[in-house]
Amino acid sequence: MGIYLQNQSTSSMVPDKRLIKLRFEQAAVTYEQQATIQMLVADRLLALLAAAAPGDQPTTGLEIGCCTGLLTGKLVDRLPSLTDVTVSDLVPAFSPWVRQKIGDQVSNLSFLAGDIETLGLPRQYDLIISSSTLHWVHDLPALVRKLRDHLHARGVLAVSVYGIDNLREIRTVTGLGLQYRDLKQLTGVFARDFEILASDESRETLWFPDPISVLRHLRATGVNALGQRPWSRRELRAFHREYTDRFSGLHGVRLTYHPMYLIGRPRC
Repeated sequence: MGIYLQNQSTSSMVPDKRLIKLRFEQAAVTYEQQATIQMLVADRLLALLAAAAPGDQPTTGLEIGCCTGLLTGKLVDRLPSLTDVTVSDLVPAFSPWVRQKIGDQVSNLSFLAGDIETLGLPRQYDLIISSSTLHWVHDLPALVRKLRDHLHARGVLAVSVYGIDNLREIRTVTGLGLQYRDLKQLTGVFARDFEILASDESRETLWFPDPISVLRHLRATGVNALGQRPWSRRELRAFHREYTDRFSGLHGVRLTYHPMYLIGRPRC
């Protein structure tokens, strides 16, 4: 089935970036077919950015966690002032996906492969943006300080991450889950280094015909990056039974996403 379990059950886990890289690389072909929520989140992030910094015309930008270029394409469409764009991702194989999607829309597009927490950034930017990515990092406060140092004084940081109710059905049944923050906690992390221009959150529900379809969705978007061993048939049947019992509704079985958004400028 392609979803994996840890050897122990726990409600919060430190992401294994080797596994994250592998799972997202495997999901490249299917990602955008299943990334309904990620598309919605990218659109909402760009709308908040436009409302929070309406007069800004950034020319240089950094996107963190570009994946197949889902946000990148929307970004350059909505901000034609961007002529120099750096995109980064753990997965080097995403580079041709992004380049094909962007084409010649920007005069200079560069790709940085590696872990944003340790990756050297070559310059300062007018805009740093990241959608559906930073909940995977190990030390968010340290990364926030790093990003502040790589923004111009009047630059803007725009991020979306997922909150405490994200994939709560999976956490309930399997015990697997990241250590998510709530919006107040997230704002507190960023407010040390940024003036918060806007923040928001929502809960989004997807419906699937059965729990197996939920697993296929997670595999197709690379989100099944927390486990190390495949399920046995017995474990799969138990998952199917409990998920159905707990989370069935008129439209099938549900899966919850909890996107949160922050827009900020560096504090002087």
